[in-house]
Amino acid sequence: MRRLVVLFLLLATASTSWGQQHPQKPPPRPAPQPARPAVPKSPFPPPAFKVTIATEAAYPPFNYLDRKGLPAGFEMDLAQEACQRMKAECEFMAVKWDELIPGLLDKKFDIIMSSLEVNSERRRRLGLSRRYYLSPGVFVAAKGQPFDGPPSLLRNKRIGVHKETSHADWVDKSFRRAAQIKRYASLADALKALANDEVDAVFGDKVQLWLWTQKAEGKCCELTGQDIKDTQTLGIGVSAGLRREDAKLRDALNKAFAEMIGDGTYKRLNEKYFPFTLN
Repeated sequence: MRRLVVLFLLLATASTSWGQQHPQKPPPRPAPQPARPAVPKSPFPPPAFKVTIATEAAYPPFNYLDRKGLPAGFEMDLAQEACQRMKAECEFMAVKWDELIPGLLDKKFDIIMSSLEVNSERRRRLGLSRRYYLSPGVFVAAKGQPFDGPPSLLRNKRIGVHKETSHADWVDKSFRRAAQIKRYASLADALKALANDEVDAVFGDKVQLWLWTQKAEGKCCELTGQDIKDTQTLGIGVSAGLRREDAKLRDALNKAFAEMIGDGTYKRLNEKYFPFTLN
């Protein structure tokens, strides 16, 4: 028995001595991973906020769908420029005309830019921006006619107009007893009458009449006389529609429009589409 105890002690001592002379090696360290390259910083500041802008996209050249199916046109160019100046990330969407104001009020989008003419009903329901374009009233007549002057040159003449419109209201007010007024169911009907020499001139929206003179059926005629800007009858122009509570967004948009007019950007975009100013 004593021999077994002595043998056990000798073995324990030998094991301890071996461990001290031959310590265990630590596990190998993992190879260092190469440092990931730093993501380059964008030279442009991040957008301050996101905005969705809706348009009918069915009233060229103000708003329409381009070949890719995206909203385009004069108003969309103005909107894109305004977004850059507001430092906003903007998304554009096409919406049916009758759904524009309900969709805005239901917060489906934030701004309407779709040739929204200012009137008392829209003032009551919406927060409107400053005016960003005005297409005045004007006459169109056969080329060479002596009407290039004040409207009084058209006294005792035959004037065509689209009935039940603000343009018809202005003609009634200005020529009720001084000219033969012919009212038509549509502007197209009035212009057809002009081309057929059934009237001497047609009064209407300057952009729409100018667009007609660029077509084959309108080559007979040209815009004539002075621009008519009767705000009481023809209105004050077109504004962007916003929710009334979005006052800060409206102020930012107004500031962008003012800057564009002041630095010539508006003029450059205007000339891209029209040979006359709309501001």
